[in-house]
Amino acid sequence: DAAKSAAPIFKQAIVNMSWQDAWGILRGSDTAATAYLRGSTSSALTEAFRPVIAQSIDKVGATKHWNTLFTNYNKFAGKKINPDLTAYVTEQALRGIFIQLAQEEKDIRKNPAARTTELLRKVFGSK
Repeated sequence: DAAKSAAPIFKQAIVNMSWQDAWGILRGSDTAATAYLRGSTSSALTEAFRPVIAQSIDKVGATKHWNTLFTNYNKFAGKKINPDLTAYVTEQALRGIFIQLAQEEKDIRKNPAARTTELLRKVFGSK
């Protein structure tokens, strides 16, 4: 449900992109666009996702024991888990979006068949 709010946030980041940002993405690493979007949208995405995720989690009662369980777990674990379930799910949702985005970006850059629009063919065809 929360992911539905990502498109306008990504669009705004693209609209606000400088020429320097665009050039860096074009000539950058296989995940340069993903890195740009992560840096320019993470705060807004977190703000948009958090209330939707909180509402979804509350519907199913998932927070009931999470905080107690992971607060105690974190006392002994080497790798800590966020005891705030809404924050944890939000972090993981954003992580998943950026992992998927990076995979798609790599494919577009390396695989001409993945360039499904004229714009993608024009931009990445010269690489």
